[in-house]
Amino acid sequence: MEFLPIFYSIKNKPCLVVGGGEVAARKVALLLEAGARVSVVAPQINSTLAELAAQGVIAHWAEPFQSRHLHGQVLVIAATDDQSVNRKVSEDSQQLRIPVNVVDNPDLCTFIMPSIVDRSPLLIAISSGGQSPVLARLLRAQLESIIPVAYGRLAAMAGRFRAYVRQQIAHPDKRRQFWENTLQGRLTELVLAGKDKMAEEYLLQSLKQEKDHFPQGEVYLVGAGPGNPDLLTFRAMRLMQQADVVIYDRLVSPEILNMVRRDAARIYAGKERNRHTLQQESINQLLVRLAQEGKRVLRLKGGDPFIFGRGGEEIETLASHHIPFQVVPGITAASGVAAYAGIPLTHRDYAQSCIFVTGHLKDGTIDLDWPQLARLNQTVVIYMGLLGLSVLCKQLIMHGLPDSTPAAIIQQGTTQKQKIVIGTLRTLPVQTEIEHLTPPTLIIVGEVVKLHQNLAWFEPAQQVPAARIIATNPGPDT
Repeated sequence: MEFLPIFYSIKNKPCLVVGGGEVAARKVALLLEAGARVSVVAPQINSTLAELAAQGVIAHWAEPFQSRHLHGQVLVIAATDDQSVNRKVSEDSQQLRIPVNVVDNPDLCTFIMPSIVDRSPLLIAISSGGQSPVLARLLRAQLESIIPVAYGRLAAMAGRFRAYVRQQIAHPDKRRQFWENTLQGRLTELVLAGKDKMAEEYLLQSLKQEKDHFPQGEVYLVGAGPGNPDLLTFRAMRLMQQADVVIYDRLVSPEILNMVRRDAARIYAGKERNRHTLQQESINQLLVRLAQEGKRVLRLKGGDPFIFGRGGEEIETLASHHIPFQVVPGITAASGVAAYAGIPLTHRDYAQSCIFVTGHLKDGTIDLDWPQLARLNQTVVIYMGLLGLSVLCKQLIMHGLPDSTPAAIIQQGTTQKQKIVIGTLRTLPVQTEIEHLTPPTLIIVGEVVKLHQNLAWFEPAQQVPAARIIATNPGPDT
């Protein structure tokens, strides 16, 4: 995040615009709408600004910019077509620690002007950090079309009742839940229908029913998918915005964690080999305790909570304590990572079945049903198998798979840091060591790995395409 998004009050405060053309006029109009006292510095100004000056709405200094014009200003915008003037405005303003914006030159700005969706008092600001103003405007146009104008009246109504609701519901979590439930229900529909009086009566009625009830806690067991935020479900996103506290695993990417409601408490419960921040039993009891306190608890797990995610153990504990819970499936790593690697898990010419296994068991050993795994015409997907990769490959070969069987290991699949190593059961362990791969990884064994060469489609932005694959030819058909 290059810029801190803030809303800055300039009502009745002096602001300066340097420039007299159409762009300057647009900036002046925006400042006036926010209640600022605007001055314009420019030897000449267009008819729009001239009319505002004649009416006394703005002050106009008909002269070139000088440092003295900055005296007493709280915000400055440079909107001239002379880059040397714009640079001087920026440098002089920054020296005086006055926020300054130079139109179409983010390098000279200490703040930038976003595209705005105005549903006053509700405002939505959209910015690309100065990289693509056109894209920001396109997004604004989309939001303008889907956010009703009545949301402004809804926000104003909530503002009028805010202090009264605070008096009636002292508990912060309970008060937040009241507003969330109310604003997502009939109140909003009444306002959208133009029935503001009925909406106010409904709000008061809801408040009377709510204030004497302590909020009931609930647990949301949500699969965060393999790492790419675009792969979250709509339901997961909705619950992530409702939670009071989130307990998350190591495999939950920072990009996904940033999509959780920002004021939710965060508790890290990640597990690494021989290093568990919280034991599983402690996590189970923590979920119970927080829910019993009336909190909405988001248990956010990488992949799918019911595929090597120990979600079953957690909801068993919740059920035994009569804690309400919801389960939201996520895209498991096997399907998500394989798809982004261009490796179909089944294919009528190569594999008619697929098996998911974990690379380590509860006691840390690898003791799998090797004869079942070492069958032809099937795909084996191995979770958490990086550290035991050499043992896995050796055992599969010992139990009947040719050492030339294609195999792949994918690091941080579906994300911009995705890295793929293609080899065989014989070569993959050595290749993985050379490439210094680190968790999270997924291993895929089977003839379907051959299809990667023709079906790979995802190009991580941070990698040069030629460096995307580190491959040793696993056979003549590859």
